[in-house]
Amino acid sequence: MSTTEDLIGRADVNDIEAIEAIMAIAAEDGEANIRAVKDHADAIFTWDYEKGRRPALNKLYEKAKVSMWNGETDLPWDTAVNPMDLVELQRAQFGMTPELRKENTRGTPFEKWSDAQFDELALESNNWMLSQFMHGEQGALICTAKIVETVPWIDAKYYASTQVMDEARHVEVFARYLDSKLNGHYPLNAHLGLLLEDIIEDSRWDMTYLGMQIMVEGLALAAFGFMHQMTTEPLLKQLLRYVMSDEARHVAFGVLSLQEYYAELTAAELMERQEFAFEAAVRMRDRFMQQEVWERMGLNPRDVLPLLIDNPNRLLFQQMLFTKIVPNCKKLGLLDANDGWLRTRFQELGVIDFEHLTDTSDEYQAFALSDAELKTEVG
Repeated sequence: MSTTEDLIGRADVNDIEAIEAIMAIAAEDGEANIRAVKDHADAIFTWDYEKGRRPALNKLYEKAKVSMWNGETDLPWDTAVNPMDLVELQRAQFGMTPELRKENTRGTPFEKWSDAQFDELALESNNWMLSQFMHGEQGALICTAKIVETVPWIDAKYYASTQVMDEARHVEVFARYLDSKLNGHYPLNAHLGLLLEDIIEDSRWDMTYLGMQIMVEGLALAAFGFMHQMTTEPLLKQLLRYVMSDEARHVAFGVLSLQEYYAELTAAELMERQEFAFEAAVRMRDRFMQQEVWERMGLNPRDVLPLLIDNPNRLLFQQMLFTKIVPNCKKLGLLDANDGWLRTRFQELGVIDFEHLTDTSDEYQAFALSDAELKTEVG
């Protein structure tokens, strides 16, 4: 059984120096347009073409067929975006209303900041967050194409092929929003980049599911829900609504597939999956420290990270990102396998209370677009 230090390189999940060190080791300079990652998996053919052998996956596939939307024509790209609408979203996230700033920033690098500087920070934070979602969607595009290759079931190959199209659409709309409505995008965050590399490099098909469908997509679904609820910017709100309708199916795809597969694994094999889930959880949490933003704003991340870890508003936001991950891990049997090893780790991260929420395989249809929203015309 691996220790926390074995898995994430530090004994304390809140070790500031270790979190910051990842930036020095893995950060891209933002200039290279290509990043190569080795994919060690075998492409698997199956000659069993019986459609519907796995009814839940077949139902998901049929739902995906009639749920496609067009990012070019279904979103109102002529909408004028008011940057202050995005500022309000980030103020809510940080708890940094003008009235509270003096009290909350006393003795910190922000103590003498003006309202204009805080507004700039809010805009940069929003840009950074949407940029990481865009990069994550490309990771999902690559990983889902890998699932098509590697999963041995035809029903799973059928559904995964629809998700490849979904992910391409997601990358398209986030990129267009960032480049045409904002001021471009940030490079890939180092912590997210390392996680994507781990997922892609692993040769086992179920690890691609676990890393992408359960962990990365599960966090994205929760984050999109939070942003959709909080933002008043109409174009972003509608974009997130459309993306969420797909993401819920994607996460459900992971739960439905892995629930069957994990029921047959040994305790040692489940431990490997538990450890992977914990490592992924920590890396995703660390990525939301947004070190790149602090550097762009002229601050030393080492001076800011302790304030983020101790900020109750920021902590609550980070914890809420796990509202989908924890119940889905429970549904897969990962929380309590091996004497509750992952349960203990999620307790340390402060997210175990979400285990009683509904898992995504039981709620994905609640995210479906209505007939009125699916207005794409063919031809």
